[in-house]
Amino acid sequence: MGMGSLGKIAAGAVVAGAATFAYASLVERNMFTLRRFDVPVLAPESEPLRILHLSDLHMTPGQTRKQRWVAQLAGLDPDLVIVTGDNMGHPGVLPALSEALTPLLAYPGAFVFGSNDYSGPVWKSPFSYFGHDPEIDGADTYRHGVELPHEELRALFTAAGWSDLNNARDSIKAGGRVVDLVGVDDPHIDRDDYTGFRRTPEAALAIGVSHTPEPRVLDELAADGCDLLLAGHTHGGQVRVPGVGALVTNCGLDRSMARGLHRWLGTDAWLHVSAGLGTHPTAPIRFACRPEASILTLIPR
Repeated sequence: MGMGSLGKIAAGAVVAGAATFAYASLVERNMFTLRRFDVPVLAPESEPLRILHLSDLHMTPGQTRKQRWVAQLAGLDPDLVIVTGDNMGHPGVLPALSEALTPLLAYPGAFVFGSNDYSGPVWKSPFSYFGHDPEIDGADTYRHGVELPHEELRALFTAAGWSDLNNARDSIKAGGRVVDLVGVDDPHIDRDDYTGFRRTPEAALAIGVSHTPEPRVLDELAADGCDLLLAGHTHGGQVRVPGVGALVTNCGLDRSMARGLHRWLGTDAWLHVSAGLGTHPTAPIRFACRPEASILTLIPR
């Protein structure tokens, strides 16, 4: 093969790479989609219960398309809304985020925070995720950016009657039934403090919530009787290879569970991991992994 042929191949690769990056950064990251799953966790002959699961908005003030898309989700008329953290991507985003979420605050809801509710993004090389060891790299190596208005966000949620599940539990009425809820603050930055959970006798189901789906946390929640586990954080891998899937999860979760609905290992619990609606602001790309929200229709076992 001559030098001219090699040059053409190299030039073609550069063009293809540039086109892929342009698609991932300008097109797919704005292709918001709604996923739907049936989850068999209710008692026989129960009426279905519909949960809207939102995660990882990483919202910034100028993302008006995303803000409008989130607001219109209220038209789905869910029985319960659960938000699994990383809502903010900019210290001045709260007014825009509030406007986007306000239509959903009319429904019963609950939330936990992620690391990017407490502090803003800091640039890091995307390749650093491949060397991440969740058993070693924790809060001691996490780099915090500018402080984000998490207490104001907490007040927005709780003023609407939503349950704050950051290292807490609650029982609420949703879809005409009692639902037990238990959650932890973000394990990714070692803010989780789980002290156990006991179901109430009248509850139709129990839901465990965490921003980061660390297996040690999921194991504890499932062992204490949670029927459904909800998490985000992974962005579904954010960049997926067709036929391979996610390359990383940025936590201890296996790559095969980076997004979607799965039976949690060795238990009767189901795990739903949302690929989320945003990206880290310093890596604004998605490939083969559209931004998403999910409607989980809980049905009889």
